[in-house]
Parts: sequence; structure tokens; C-alpha cells
Amino acid sequence: MALRIIFMGTPDFSVPTLAALKQAGHEIVAVYSQPPRPAGRRGLELVKSPVHQAAELLGIPVRTPVNFREEADRAAFRALDADVAVVVAYGLLLPEAILSGTRLGCYNGHASLLPRWRGAAPIQRAIMAGDAETGMMVMKMDKGLDTGPVAMTSRIAITDTMTAGELHDKLMQAGGKLMVEAMAKLDAGDLPLTPQADDGVLYAAKIDKAETRIDFSRPARDVHNHIRGLSPFPGAWFELPIAGKPERVKVLASALAAETTASPAGTVIDDHLTIACGDSGTVRLVRLQKAGGKPLDAGDFLRGTPVAPGQVFA
Repeated sequence: MALRIIFMGTPDFSVPTLAALKQAGHEIVAVYSQPPRPAGRRGLELVKSPVHQAAELLGIPVRTPVNFREEADRAAFRALDADVAVVVAYGLLLPEAILSGTRLGCYNGHASLLPRWRGAAPIQRAIMAGDAETGMMVMKMDKGLDTGPVAMTSRIAITDTMTAGELHDKLMQAGGKLMVEAMAKLDAGDLPLTPQADDGVLYAAKIDKAETRIDFSRPARDVHNHIRGLSPFPGAWFELPIAGKPERVKVLASALAAETTASPAGTVIDDHLTIACGDSGTVRLVRLQKAGGKPLDAGDFLRGTPVAPGQVFA
């Protein structure tokens, strides 16, 4: 049997789940996504979200309300007479009228092992904290922020070199498969629901620009986790004097180096961009990008922008 599903999502991360549900034979009666946003260098062009574009290619009608404060929008949602709503990175907190607006409720695909990392940036926060694993969870939504009971879990190991971008791609593929399994169980009436634990709650706050600057006075492992947790976006950065003025340089990849040093934190200790950190450990900067430039491996970067041992990154 197939369910009548309302799908709610916005970024690339959501698209595999939409495609998987469609391929599994469910009837996607409508897709809800964030409204088109200004984009381009001048911000003059309105661009549809990745989910919006994917839905149009699949021939599914798309709705883009700014919110659900208007009763007309709530009534239009209920009028779809859907069995269930599936939500993956939609970008809005849903009011009770929407949570209860389908026969079986709303189910969310969330990229963490709840109750750890509730909130907006669970992928980045897991890596930045040095977590050894994370996962996708299917959760029945309630009025809290990622507080509902959990139905299914898929765990994924986080390696020492994995970036947020790499983990994002693994999770979004796992999420599509997991949601299809969950909807099959829901349709059969045997989807288990387990309340979340009261302990171990952590919130994954949205990444603030102020925290993207690299602090080399922190331990080397923390610096490495910070870099890979923000790669490729928004990117961790430091300032480097170029042509007599400081410029931001993003670090897209790093590695924990074997060397230890008594040099002050932030000091370049060799010709390979190995940098002293606050615990006498070191981090090697592997891939970098100057403002307006393309990403370069460290060797190529140094050929165009020489950095001498002994230089200190503040």
C-alpha cells in the first residue's frame, strides 16, 4: 500500500528523501518548501530551493508559505487530506495546527543521535565536538524543538578526517533509506515510538560568523575538529598578511601533525604549513582558499603565497 504524503523540506539535504519516497511508490500530494530567495552576485534573481526544483522535476505541486500564521494556509494544508507529513530540514517550527493536520501526524528526519544535538546545526556541531559517531533519526514531531519520540535510527561513524560536507552527504543518503523504511512500518501499523532520554540533551545552535575564526591557542585536536566541522561551509579561517594587508584565508582541510613544539600558538614551524597550537601539539593546513580564489592544496597555495617558518598567525 502507499501513503498520501505531504513532504516538507528546503535544502539539498532533503532531496534524497523526497526522491526515495516517490520511488517507493508513495503518493506525494504536495511539497512545502521555503519561498524563493534572492541570489546571484547582485541578489536580483529569485532562486527556488533545491527541494522546490526537485519537486517540479517530479511533477509534484509546490507550496511556499512564509509561515503558517494565516488560517488560509493551515486550512489548505488540512484540505490535502494526507496520511502523514514528512519533514526534512524544512526551516520552520511547525504550529500545532500543522502537526495535527494529517491522519498520522508529522515525522522528521533529523541528522543526529537525539537527544544529542537538537536544533539547527547538528552535523557541524558533532564534528566540532569530536564525536565519534552520529546518525539519522526518524522522530514523530511534537511542539518542542526536536523533542518527539524516536521511531528509527541509522548510525554513522565519524572518522578523524571527515569534514562536515562529507558527513552531510553520507547522512542525506542514509536519511532517504531510513525514511522509506519508517513509512513502510507506519503504513503497516508497526512503527515503534520510544521517548527520548531526559539526560544527554545538547543543542546544536546555528553557526555564528563570530565563531568561524580559528583560535590556534586551543589544543591541536580542537583546532582540527573546528576546521573540518566548518568545511566546506561557512569555512574556518585565519588572517594572513598578503601584499601588506591582512586577508582572510579559509582552511578547508587539515591534519593532526606528529610534531610537538615549544613555539607560541599560531607559529608556522616548517615549510609545510604546520602550525603550533595551544597544547604544544600541531596542525598541518592541507587545503586553503583565499578570498575570491579557488581551493588549493597547501603546496600550490605556498607557491603563490609564500609563508615563512616563524611567522605567527594571530
